[in-house]
Amino acid sequence: MGANSSSISELPENEYLQKLSGSEPISENDPFWNQLLSFSFTTPTNSADLKLLEEATISVCKSLVEKNPRTGNLGSLIKVFLSRTKELKISAECQNHLFIWQAHNALFIICCLLKVFISRMSEEELQLHFTYEEKAGPSSYGAECEDLIEELLCCLIQLIVEIPLLDITYSISLEAVTTLIVFLSCQLFHKEILRESIIHRYLMHGRCLPYTSRLVKTLLYNFIRQERSPPPGAHVFQQQTDGGGLLYGIASGVATGLWTVFTLGGVGSKASAQLEQCSPLASQSLLLLLVLANLTDAPDTPNPYRQAIMSFKNTQDNTAFSSSNPHTFQINFNSLYTALCEQQKSDQATLLLYMLLHQNSNVRTYVLARTDIENLVLPILEILYHVEERNSHHVYMALIILLILTEDDGFNRSIHEVILKNITWYAERVLTEISLGSLLILVVIRTIQYNMTRTRDKYLHTNCLAALANMSAQFRSLHQYAAQRIISLFSLLSKKHNKVLEQATQSLRGSLGSNDSPLPDYHFWEMSDCLHFSETKLRHAQDLNVIEEVIRMMLEIINSCLTNSLHHNPNLVYALLYKRDLFEQFRTHPSFQDIMQNIDLVISFFSSRLEQAGAELSVERVLEIIKQGAVALPKDRLRKFPELKFKYVEEEQPEEFFIPYVWSLVYNSAVALYWNPRDIQLFTMDSG
Repeated sequence: MGANSSSISELPENEYLQKLSGSEPISENDPFWNQLLSFSFTTPTNSADLKLLEEATISVCKSLVEKNPRTGNLGSLIKVFLSRTKELKISAECQNHLFIWQAHNALFIICCLLKVFISRMSEEELQLHFTYEEKAGPSSYGAECEDLIEELLCCLIQLIVEIPLLDITYSISLEAVTTLIVFLSCQLFHKEILRESIIHRYLMHGRCLPYTSRLVKTLLYNFIRQERSPPPGAHVFQQQTDGGGLLYGIASGVATGLWTVFTLGGVGSKASAQLEQCSPLASQSLLLLLVLANLTDAPDTPNPYRQAIMSFKNTQDNTAFSSSNPHTFQINFNSLYTALCEQQKSDQATLLLYMLLHQNSNVRTYVLARTDIENLVLPILEILYHVEERNSHHVYMALIILLILTEDDGFNRSIHEVILKNITWYAERVLTEISLGSLLILVVIRTIQYNMTRTRDKYLHTNCLAALANMSAQFRSLHQYAAQRIISLFSLLSKKHNKVLEQATQSLRGSLGSNDSPLPDYHFWEMSDCLHFSETKLRHAQDLNVIEEVIRMMLEIINSCLTNSLHHNPNLVYALLYKRDLFEQFRTHPSFQDIMQNIDLVISFFSSRLEQAGAELSVERVLEIIKQGAVALPKDRLRKFPELKFKYVEEEQPEEFFIPYVWSLVYNSAVALYWNPRDIQLFTMDSG
């Protein structure tokens, strides 16, 4: 922390906090606010600091929750903040720290209080705390303000999009983003997905709606720019030699008394090593963007933030905006692409990339046209390669990104033309030179093998195989190791098939009460036979069905390559011939007979040519014979099959997956936000 716990323990007895949470209403014009807001501190940068602060001030917050309906002091504080923000833009331009300093302090307190309020009450109850009618004197804010929640939300958005990002405004910009996340955090305290939310309604209608595209654009640019935090103290109001007027005189008298715990060197002044290497504002902005993009549609209005993300265009795109979408805007795609390539180590950056590729056709077209696609693909492959170190959601997103990319034939061709040198993170084998396409195949196959031995997730298998299938017709100049791994995977599947078949056969024999009587071929088992199965034995039959689906897909992938680009892939033919015995058992198999015809023809054709060439052939000589034979093989003898093409489609209710996922990222990754894990209802802690 930087300050010892005894200092923190004094906060509940602090006279200013006691007055704020006391029984007496405080007018927004009261000099008390100048005293309360005149403290100097570096914004807390981690959840541990916030946890200690929250634990120390929980009694104050509880008292305010209890008494605020009668005092309206939360509303007064918010009105004080709103009045301070009117001068923020001018203050930033004039480098006037004072208004920025006090506005930030007010917002920090509001954010801390809101987080406690939202975790302890429904949205309807929260709304009541904002509707108190002050009777302690005339309002300096103005009677025209009818809805304080909407006014505050709109003010926060205006602050984010309109205040220039400078050293002195960095902290208040970060606090505004954080407060919007806190406003939306009611979802954390519900198991079900919120579809009728008061806060959502404010953000999708009324005064906030016209700012939709500007907010999305600003959050994206915050992510792109990755602005580091200013040096400690850069944003804190400093004493000036010529004095600072009455307000500063008051401030200097209380800053050392009220918030000693928050003076420089106090809460959050020692940023973690991780935060020193990144941008808190960029990280927080991305989380808010993901939260907004995944709000559920209103009954009468589609989510405008998702609409903005789906439709924004490149700054170099001069085509007219569509009149059907009022939230379209332009952004620099080159800068966005660079940031996406650099930030893929985080779940949230990978999730953003997925959303953009899946939902924004302008971004997808731009990415697929890049000549440096390896800068994007390599970080995605590295995520999959280190699958055991990543959470399952991150792996899914990376894999689906590959699947979306492989839907494009141009991508599938171009990745085999990109030659990579010395892939240091690939540990199984030294790869001094390999194409991006061959590396992609190696990593996806490794993911399948990991899944077979560890997680056994059918969904993961399906998407891995779909990506390979999409690529298969455009396989070009496969690296010998990639070709070997394709056949090795088939070998592993074959062994697993035999093992499962043996277990299923034993189960059926046991059910029929005989170990000696002959059994019909398992493909012709009668339903009456299956009725004898116990649950375990039925599972064996289901396992057999799954493994045969995977084997069928692998055979189709090999066949697709042989029928479309055999002459480009001598290494695959070599690996096929070397392990030809693997395919014998599937020739007469009713599930594979048709697809085996082509593979069997290729094996027979090249085996014959190798036999004619004599024994003791070198690897080089075998490859030469294969290359010559590829020209001579009569292509019309190969049976044509439908082209292998798979397209990613989201589930019917994607929010059931994405909303808990996004909020788990907020819970685990947000800068200086802490929630008591016992209060979280949306997901279990191990899934977060």
